Amino acid sequence: MISIERLKNTNIKGGISMFYPEFIKEKDTIGITALSNGVVNKLKINRLENAHRKLQKKGYHIIETDDVRKDRYGKSAPSKVQAKELEELYLKKEVKLILIAAGGDFLMETLPYIDFSILKENPKWIQGYSDPTLLLFYITTHLDIATIYASNACTFGMETWHESLEDNFKILEGKLLKQTSFEKYEQFPHKEETGLESYNLDKDVYWNIITEEEKIKTQGRIIGGCLDSLSDIFGTRFDKTLSFIEKYKEEGIVWYFDVCELTSEALIRTLWKFREAGWFQYTKCILFSRIIKEESFYGISYSQAIKNILEQLHIPVAINCDFGHVSPRMTMINGSIANIKIQNGKGEIFFELK
Repeated sequence: MISIERLKNTNIKGGISMFYPEFIKEKDTIGITALSNGVVNKLKINRLENAHRKLQKKGYHIIETDDVRKDRYGKSAPSKVQAKELEELYLKKEVKLILIAAGGDFLMETLPYIDFSILKENPKWIQGYSDPTLLLFYITTHLDIATIYASNACTFGMETWHESLEDNFKILEGKLLKQTSFEKYEQFPHKEETGLESYNLDKDVYWNIITEEEKIKTQGRIIGGCLDSLSDIFGTRFDKTLSFIEKYKEEGIVWYFDVCELTSEALIRTLWKFREAGWFQYTKCILFSRIIKEESFYGISYSQAIKNILEQLHIPVAINCDFGHVSPRMTMINGSIANIKIQNGKGEIFFELK
């Protein structure tokens, strides 16, 4: 068990460092809300209800906000309502963890309506992946509160949990901070018949270093999420990236990017604007997820698209890592110090909460 004393803010030359919410424990309450898509498909509802049962069996109480099981044009509810439901979970003292129900496309529309002072005054773990990136990224880069990029609520409804889900809860409970790459990943998911299917682990995992290094061994403050979503927030008033990396420059930055639907051309354009805006100052290492499907109008591969933009920076880069949309996924603690080791296709991440 990690000491709770390490969860306090500490000073970095007079400034405020990262805050780590209290770890969860048996009989705590987990709140589920939908800030993007709601859960309306019959199989997905079956999966969500089984997630309730699985989490209750672990000893947790579960509550849902009112609009989790609604969806209209890709949103569970109007943006103001979604923001209010999130705030209500933060204000409930018994809620120690917030799980986002599902991903989607339009969480950015909710950001202007969230009262972030409520989130800052009532810090707690919040977790999701894909579109929830936008909220997690803002909380960590602007409020200096650690967040979790890992499975959405519905994932916990698979009947037999993969070790990645067990690890996820060990981390949330303060029992684990080191993760190693998995043996297999899911290239072709099972056909859904009940909604409770586990991963179809049909392909060997191999973390590819695409720069000159034979191995990567480094550490830095880690930040990232879904690259598709980060492109949406870029340059807006919710983009606090440059001030964040400037604050933590002495430790260096480790970026991780989950690429979902971008073509190689879109990937090039996105990384180019990040590079030219200065996002990669002080960067020690960049990790990329596996991609669901490589697509290119010009025959540019996923790895070549990345190298085209990043090779001039002379930063170690690895692709096909165990996080993101291609399961299984590691649990990434935004804002923590990540110790990265990659060699011979295997990877290791150890988080320090300081």
